[in-house]
Amino acid sequence: MIVVYGIKEKLNPIKAKLSDVIHGCMQSVLGMPEDKRAHRFVPMDKADFYYPGGRTDAYTVIEINMMAGRQVETQKSLIKTLFKEIESHLIEIWS
Repeated sequence: MIVVYGIKEKLNPIKAKLSDVIHGCMQSVLGMPEDKRAHRFVPMDKADFYYPGGRTDAYTVIEINMMAGRQVETQKSLIKTLFKEIESHLIEIWS
């Protein structure tokens, strides 16, 4: 299960594309089937979402919940792939 948190004005416009990118990463790294997408988006009011200083309102949290047993290398590969693909496909939209 994937849970994505962000300020609603920034998260809502990109959530379909972000879901596609996340699922593509899950498929390529974990072999996840196309029909096993389990994503939850939690758009929040700015007053309810605290994030680190020096970040913009586009700050987004992606929580990945996996069953135990995945190799550490596989987990790292998923995270690296997510960063690369999100930056590649969404950075211009978030800006």
